[in-house]
Amino acid sequence: RSAARVTSAARARRRIAAFATNMSGLLKLDNALRTKVDAFRERVTAEAEDLVASFFPKKLLELDCFLKEPLSNISDLATIHSELNMPVPEPIIISNSHDGLDSTPNSKKRKLEDGETNCPGTKVFIMPNGMLKSNQQLVAMIEKIKPEIRTLMEKCNTVKMWVQLLIPRIEDGNNFGVSIQEETVAELRTVESEAASYLDQISRYYITRAKLVSKVAKYPHVEDYRRTVSEIDEKEYISLRLIVSELRNQYVTLHDMILKNIEKIKRPRNSNADALY
Repeated sequence: RSAARVTSAARARRRIAAFATNMSGLLKLDNALRTKVDAFRERVTAEAEDLVASFFPKKLLELDCFLKEPLSNISDLATIHSELNMPVPEPIIISNSHDGLDSTPNSKKRKLEDGETNCPGTKVFIMPNGMLKSNQQLVAMIEKIKPEIRTLMEKCNTVKMWVQLLIPRIEDGNNFGVSIQEETVAELRTVESEAASYLDQISRYYITRAKLVSKVAKYPHVEDYRRTVSEIDEKEYISLRLIVSELRNQYVTLHDMILKNIEKIKRPRNSNADALY
């Protein structure tokens, strides 16, 4: 019986090889290009397997250590506040002719130049203490996190390509392993899109803070604008720490998911192919 089973398995493999040869005859393929494509597939496979087996565990441990650093564990959020260096000007007493305070009887309001809009607030021509800098603590933290986000996106793209290349041709039945592959691809795509959203979040922080600082420059006597800048800095610090935590968790999730299903991912149908003949 064992000999008959081996013979039937060999016969099945010959049938599959013959079918593949017939299918290749339906489409003319350049041998040189086919060799290059096969080399590309082998390179992607080797890189992706190394990412799952080695890179992902190292990176999750590295991010876990980053979360334990003093910069990521500031309890008093007031220490990350940045001085705006925007002095409050002295109040100016404006004379009013209706109250009899204007010494010039025929004083008139200065007309604005053509095209200039009459906007409320203080006109800002130059900052008294030079350029208003960003929150340097948060900038340093962002500069450390942005490369990690980009790395996760690039590595997920490589692993996603590897799994997609392992998906066999469409057939009826025996698609349980294929469904696992598709689920893995969907998870990798989700992680990739979430990482891209982290970059958008950082950009929105800079834009929002710049608008608030402009409000402080225009309305220097309004304390609420100054407090709002501090509040948004605190919020961004908490968000950055959550981003690092999410990056670590995503490495853990991907590593665990692929390892648990590595057999079905690499051989979605081969496990039952011999039993069909």
